[in-house]
Amino acid sequence: MRLSPLFLVAFLFLAIFLLAFIQVGVLTIAVDKLGLPPIALIVLLFGSLLGSGVNIPLFSMRTEPPPAMRAHPLYRLGLLRPRQPFTGRTRVAINLGGGVIPIGFAIYLWLHHPLSLLPVFGAIAVVAAISYVASRPVPGMGVAMPLFVGPIAAAVTALILGGELSAPLAYICGTLGVLVGADLLRIGDISQMGTPLASIGGAGTFDGIYITGIVAVLLA
Repeated sequence: MRLSPLFLVAFLFLAIFLLAFIQVGVLTIAVDKLGLPPIALIVLLFGSLLGSGVNIPLFSMRTEPPPAMRAHPLYRLGLLRPRQPFTGRTRVAINLGGGVIPIGFAIYLWLHHPLSLLPVFGAIAVVAAISYVASRPVPGMGVAMPLFVGPIAAAVTALILGGELSAPLAYICGTLGVLVGADLLRIGDISQMGTPLASIGGAGTFDGIYITGIVAVLLA
């Protein structure tokens, strides 16, 4: 049975509406747990959505051609393809919606809650170590990590070290810990992956940094 184009458009619209509804509800709960004003919800949601297409260049580096991608099962299935042709150099950038805004929000929470340096640095170090171990370079694409490793690690760490401030600590260590462990400590791997663009937070509202911060707060 063939589906009509009108049915497909209606289904796509419904899926987008449900996704937006769920995301607004999740962010509302997270903002409430953090004790923040409603404007924070607007900044997180629309800032991350609108900024997901903006990559701020940081530097470029000469890299090796990508290894044989056919060895990866997802390439054999045709599920992964490089977004841009490889030219021998990789541009390293940070995404506005999935990187800059979550990092800025984490710093804001740090400055506005009485969190001492020791538990914050300790929590970031724990999540960074777990993120580094759990992340893997994917030839031709970038660094990948199982989606819920970061949030669970951040939530458990924050519950142990944060006490009554576990919610803001979960967001801080989840965001900055994943940034350090799965991005900064993996910079050296970029030269071997043959990817034309390495974007920190490049998936916007679906990136590990963004999702880790939100989910960690809900779990803490």
